[in-house]
Parts: sequence; C-alpha cells; structure tokens
Amino acid sequence: MSEDTLPRRRPSGLGRGLSSLLGEVAQEAPVAGGSAPRGALQSIPVASIEPHPGQPRRTFDEAALEELSASIQQRGVIQPIVVRPHGHRFQIVAGERRWRAAQRARLHEIPAIVRDFSEAETLEVALIENIQRADLNAIDEAAAYSRLIADYGHSQEALGKLVGKSRSHIANLLRLLDLPSGVKEMVVDGRLTMGHARALASAPDPDALAEEVVRRGLSVRETEKLAQAKKPGRSKAAVRRTAPDADIAALERQLSELLGVPVAVRHTGGSGSMTLSYSSLDQLDMICQRLTGGTI
Repeated sequence: MSEDTLPRRRPSGLGRGLSSLLGEVAQEAPVAGGSAPRGALQSIPVASIEPHPGQPRRTFDEAALEELSASIQQRGVIQPIVVRPHGHRFQIVAGERRWRAAQRARLHEIPAIVRDFSEAETLEVALIENIQRADLNAIDEAAAYSRLIADYGHSQEALGKLVGKSRSHIANLLRLLDLPSGVKEMVVDGRLTMGHARALASAPDPDALAEEVVRRGLSVRETEKLAQAKKPGRSKAAVRRTAPDADIAALERQLSELLGVPVAVRHTGGSGSMTLSYSSLDQLDMICQRLTGGTI
C-alpha cells in the first residue's frame, strides 16, 4: 500500500497517540497558503517547504519513491503532509517522503496541515508516523528514541506509551546504538534484522561476526548460538548444553512484549511450565483479556 493511500483510522494505541498529538483537524477545502487558520488544510508551494534536519528516517528507498511519484502524478497527493512555520518558510513534521515524491512528480503545490509544534512534539509526531507505517529501520528508530531521552527528558517507559511499544523493546533498540558503525549500516540497508543485531550486541567481535552471519545467511537463532560460541572461555560442548537456553530466552522476550508482563519459561526434557507475573489486578485483567480474546 502506498503512503498516500493509508486508511484514515487505526484502532491501535499508536494511532490514538498520533491523533492526540495532531489534534482534530478540520478537513476544509484547500485554500491559498497563509490565508487559512492553523490546523486547516492548505495548499502550499512545494518550494516553500523544507525537511526537518532531525527527521528520524535517514534513508529513503529510491524504488519506493519512484512508485509513489508515479501514483501522485496520476492521482495527486491524497493524504496531506504536516508542517510547522519556520521563519518565512514551512518545515516538515510528517510526510517528507510524500514531499520528495511530489517534487519528482513536478507538482507546484502540495496539501498540508500547518501546526505550531515544538521541537519535541515535532520529533514525536515524525517518529510515531514512521513507526505506524512500519518502515523505519531499527537504527533510525533507536536514534530517535535516544534523542528524545537525551534532549527532551523522556523516560523509556514514557516512550513506550507514546509509540505503543513495551519498555523492553525501547531498551533493546537503544542497545543497538553501541554496535560498530559497519554493523549498524548492515541493519540500515537490510542485510541484518533487528534480531540479528540484538544477538551481535553482546558478541566480542560484532564486525567479524556480522560479516560471517551475512556471508552464511544465518537465521537469528543461529546467530545467537554463534555469538555464544564466540564468547571467551566457552567450549563447543558448553554452547551445545546452553543453546536451548538462548531459544527459551528469546521466546520469553517475545511473549513478554506480546502480553505486556514478565514471562518465565521453565523447560526440562519434553515438559515444563510457563509463569506470567503481574503487579496489579488491572494487569491480571489485561492478561485474561489477551489470552481469551476479550471474551471474559
């Protein structure tokens, strides 16, 4: 689905977060730039708009831009971008890809909503929009979280609520920023996934290990086992004995993120147990609702 044909409403918490930041926008007919009130839909000259230097997305797929540009040439820009006043011009808050594609399509004007966002709000909206479209790579996402924490005092828990992610997801992403630049580039260009990168973060030589993972086409689980094997003092026999523990740990992380509470799995032979921990009756109710599909 192209960027300018996304549905208007999403039921997720992430969609509600973006709506609360953008506010209720009156969908008025396009008017000449500057003559409409703040929040109204305006038609703004493409040349009067500039990208925000803190945009979370640092890379743009050329093929996707060409596809979006062709769509815009045929149907125009269906979903307006969001901008804020910036001197005598406008700065993009959300929708830089649509703006770039509109330039390629040789459009002179583009529909836009003008809002008076602060720097922190601008980064929040840009981050949420990119995550909502599920096309922001893990490194760019982590860098945006890091900036919100360092520059604007957001906690990991607050960020999790803002973007609809668990605190552990935020923490795991932030760890990726400590990887060598070469490994981070592999994540950005898609040669490695976030799961691969998380496994490499604790390896003694991430650069060499990443090259081996890419060369051999290893899965995330194979990468985790390889990272364990590369740790000093670990024999192959020890790695074989503890390899299932890495799989269990990965399963615990996935279930914890899915259910929103700590999950512990104890597996021995062909049997075991799974424990869900909660700290309040509200959390217990949430677990029951998620396990039963809301039928309780």
